[in-house]
Amino acid sequence: MTESMSQEHERSIFEDIEPDEDEGFSAWQRNLRLWKETLSEQFRMLIQDPMVVLAMLTLAFFGLIAVIAPWIAQYPPTERVFTSGALIAKWIRPSFLGGEGGFILGTTAQGYDIFSQLVYGARPALMVGLVAAFMTVGLGTFVGLTAGYYGGYVDDVLMRLVDFVYGLPLLPTVIVLVTVLGPGLENIILAFVLLQWRTSARVIRALVLSLRERSFVKAAKVSGASNWRIISRHIAPNVLPMAFLYGAFAIAWAILTEAGVSFLGLGDPESVSWGVMLQSARVYSAMTEGAWWWFVPPGVCIALVVISGFLIGRGYEEIVNPELQVER
Repeated sequence: MTESMSQEHERSIFEDIEPDEDEGFSAWQRNLRLWKETLSEQFRMLIQDPMVVLAMLTLAFFGLIAVIAPWIAQYPPTERVFTSGALIAKWIRPSFLGGEGGFILGTTAQGYDIFSQLVYGARPALMVGLVAAFMTVGLGTFVGLTAGYYGGYVDDVLMRLVDFVYGLPLLPTVIVLVTVLGPGLENIILAFVLLQWRTSARVIRALVLSLRERSFVKAAKVSGASNWRIISRHIAPNVLPMAFLYGAFAIAWAILTEAGVSFLGLGDPESVSWGVMLQSARVYSAMTEGAWWWFVPPGVCIALVVISGFLIGRGYEEIVNPELQVER
């Protein structure tokens, strides 16, 4: 089996350098086709796991909720609800518990509709998770590819930077940075990315150190392929599963980080997130007063999205390490 795989690699390399290969296609088009084929193959492997499929459907569900939030929310998330001409000064119980006003999940002590805030809260949570994960993996993969492939002085400088960032604890440092930069989703994302790229960079760098010694990479070098061609066509597609693995984990960690920072009162003051809802519930003693309909729904949503991210990461982990695969 090993011999056949080696022959396949060698054949693909020599076909790659033939002048008549993919006539009419430019180098970037061939690379794009290779990346599409790699992503398609990984997706087919992922959906073989029913837990990963369930996790994807869960994220897709919350994504749909975030998109159609204006059409399903009863009120704007920051609009105080008025009943009989008077501003609500105390929370109202959900309608299924006999509360007045027909509020699905009741209202907060400030007079905000909880269901509307819950629906709109999916937007900042998913935005932080997806944007932070993309930026984190992008930066970490770039550093890992550069350090691992070029080695030497470049590797030493980049890895010492990684070592320095590893010395900074995630959540406390994010809190300090957001405090200095100011509350806001963009600052939470920036602080998270500045710290979390370290993990993917170190792991991908170790993987590249192994890949650059493989026969198909050496054959490409001998054939005169440029560094960019070797990295983009022969090395990068082989580190994609590892990059997506840490990307899935980054989604979960970013959402947890945003919720934690918002719970401390450092969230975006102009938007309502699930973390902000939990912070408001704590401030108004909803937990001690037994108003579970205020703090349980956002907590469940955070848990579902975070668990989904980790399940998808687990699926990629089985692609990276086939020994983890079980009989299905």
